[in-house]
Amino acid sequence: METPDPSFRRRLLNEALTVVAAPARVQTAWLEKHGVAADEIALDFDHAFRMTEGLVEEGFLSRDALPELRLIDSIFDEMSRDESTDRWTTAALISDMGWIRARVLAQQVLARDGTNALPLPDICVVR
Repeated sequence: METPDPSFRRRLLNEALTVVAAPARVQTAWLEKHGVAADEIALDFDHAFRMTEGLVEEGFLSRDALPELRLIDSIFDEMSRDESTDRWTTAALISDMGWIRARVLAQQVLARDGTNALPLPDICVVR
């Protein structure tokens, strides 16, 4: 399978970060619009995160972003290991420290890159 174009992969990362960085009320509206659960935000980030090393090597992502991206990934990983399913509710988007920490980190990455004002992407859900 051929690796997608780096600009396409970079756009996927920016879109995933934009959703993670959005305020909880905006995330909730986005989830409702697309009929998906809160874990979709983390799953989209995980998919994009897997491409970051290649983006750095190809010069499409600053190496400076990697520590924060890795920390977001570890936050979502920690949340996934938690036995509580409450962390994956829309209510948790407002109050859960994992979501809050991930949001702040994503905002920092986007602000450093100058892409902090993107609209939330539309997604196509295959059911």
